[in-house]
Amino acid sequence: MKADVSLDFQYTSSIEEVWKALTDSDILAKWIWENDFKPVVGHKFQFRAEPNKWWNGIVDGEVLEVEEPHKLSYTWESAGESTTITWTLKQNSDGTTHLHLDQTGFSEETKARKGAIEGAKHSWTQMGEQLEQVLNQ
Repeated sequence: MKADVSLDFQYTSSIEEVWKALTDSDILAKWIWENDFKPVVGHKFQFRAEPNKWWNGIVDGEVLEVEEPHKLSYTWESAGESTTITWTLKQNSDGTTHLHLDQTGFSEETKARKGAIEGAKHSWTQMGEQLEQVLNQ
């Protein structure tokens, strides 16, 4: 299945540092939202953001795959939409890390809504930039 959102990020941090930022609840809270995430297949968790008039601020998820430090996948359910997030990490020969994000499973209705997929790409791009700031602290 072709990803609806597909993004690549390059970080100067090691693959272990990037993996930790993707899987440690306290670090995730610094670049995504407050959460009770654990990198354990089957673990159900929530990301909790500030609600607004269009959204309750909650993303429900379940961990689907954990291959430390190369692959992490989980469901992302929010506002009636259920998608799958898959992070793939590769250590580059110079010690930097390539991080790839795929988000799949958007409904046809969402795909047809003007700006919906672009909005998701924009949000993940911003989060990727926030992740870089967290890694460089």
